[in-house]
Amino acid sequence: MAGRTITRAELANAVTQKVNTPRAVSAELIDQILEEIAGALEKGESVRLSSFGTFDVRTKKERVGRNPKTGEEVPIAARRVVTFRPSDVLKRFINSITGK
Repeated sequence: MAGRTITRAELANAVTQKVNTPRAVSAELIDQILEEIAGALEKGESVRLSSFGTFDVRTKKERVGRNPKTGEEVPIAARRVVTFRPSDVLKRFINSITGK
């Protein structure tokens, strides 16, 4: 499974199979969940999903970076970024699968 990306459509198909709902309903459900998460993050709120992890918004200050090709200093604007911290349950699950 390394290198594989799961899409919204694949998530909707998985929900359709497990919950036995029409695919359109499952796709709408996935979209609504993602919109709620994005909306909360946009407001600066944390999103904690039990047994999965926590999404947080962090504010980064403006800083000076360098163009690696020319060595020229380039200002990097202040910005907000989303971070994810996996729960201990998720970490244990992933490590038990990979055998690490």
